[in-house]
Formats: sequence, structure tokens, C-alpha cells
Amino acid sequence: MRRVKEPVVSERATAAEEAYYQRLRPLVKSYARASKVRRVAVVGNQPLEPSADRAAMIDAADLVFRVNGFRLDDVDAQSTVGRRTDVVVFNRGVRPTPWFFEAYSDRLYLMVEPGRLLWENPKLPAFWPQDLGIVTLPNREVILPLGEALGADPRTGGQWATTGTVMLWIAKRLFPDVVIDATGFSFVDAPAQSAWNHAYGEPSPVGAEHRIDLESTLMHRWIDSGLIAFHH
Repeated sequence: MRRVKEPVVSERATAAEEAYYQRLRPLVKSYARASKVRRVAVVGNQPLEPSADRAAMIDAADLVFRVNGFRLDDVDAQSTVGRRTDVVVFNRGVRPTPWFFEAYSDRLYLMVEPGRLLWENPKLPAFWPQDLGIVTLPNREVILPLGEALGADPRTGGQWATTGTVMLWIAKRLFPDVVIDATGFSFVDAPAQSAWNHAYGEPSPVGAEHRIDLESTLMHRWIDSGLIAFHH
């Protein structure tokens, strides 16, 4: 296993953040396939070419995170992004795909709501199953520290990270000493894009609230420092 390096000073958690992740960690670990989490897969929604090796790597992880309107490999399709999902990180604007609620009783759903810093309606989406619980991620301990690590203005400027980067951030915070394999994040190679292409569904514009150029810079810092392993 490769050595996981220390975060830069601007990314070190405060005592309040550490306390929050200490409370969240046992819940997240309860959805892992092994009692000890040694490898985490974090999967974005970029369209990817088929790869049996990538799919196998994802499905072999002890814990698999996916985001918003994700897709999974169909049983009779070429292997691309695997079949497992343990933790779903999403926002209120999610457009559920055919896989989003698949076996939902076996998954943990974590909702980010950065828009509530300024304007977002707190109601649950009308399509949400009545028997499915949600854990909301607090802006104070999650969204604001990440926004400031990016160099954005999350407190008054209406700028915050995409849900995919939030997913990576919390995975790193929850499991700082394990290998994190990341894939499916298009802004790593295309920080100037103005629209998202998705593995499922139609393209959508990059929201004005997101600074994906800053997210790309942060991601490269994590890759270069060994905090995550990025796979195309």
C-alpha cells in the first residue's frame, strides 16, 4: 500500500470538523463490505470508456461512494464503472437515474445543501421514498471548509464545490489513512468546460456557483501529493 501523505496546512481539519467526522465515521463504516476499511473508491459521473480493470477496482473496494445521477454497469453490458454502491452523496437538484434507488435500503444517502447558506428550499424532493432516511451534511463542518480550501467564497459569494468534490472531500476526511481511488471527474483534465457530460442523461451547464478551475487545481494537488490515486 502506498504511503498517504499529510494534507497541506490549509486543508487541516479544525477540532469541530474532527469531532463531526468522528461522529459520522461509524455510520459510514457500517455500510462497508469489510470491518476494516483499507481502500475506498470514489466515482464521479464523467462518461468513461469501458475498462474491466477499472470496474473490478471499484467493486473490490471496501467502500464505494457515488454521486448524484450516477449509473452502474448493466449485467449484460461492457464493464466500465462497476456494480457496487455503498454511499450516495447528492444534492436536492438530483435527477434520479434508474440506478439511484436500486437496493436503497442497503445504502447510505448523504445530502449536501450548500444553497441553504443563501436561498435553497429545505423541502425534500417529492420523488423521495417515504421509508428512506437521509443524513444531511452540515455546511459549517463540510461545505465552508472545503470552499475555503478551494480559495472560493462560500460564505457570502455564493461559491461552493460541486457535489462530486464534496464527496471526495468527505471520503478523505473520514478515511485519511487509506488508499482512495478516484475516477470519473472530468474537471481534472477540462477545468474550463462550461457544461457537464454525464454517464447517463443529457448534458447540463456548469452552475455559476461552481469554480471548477479551482476544483481542478485542488484535485491535482491531492493527486500530486499522493492523497488520492486518480484513474482515467
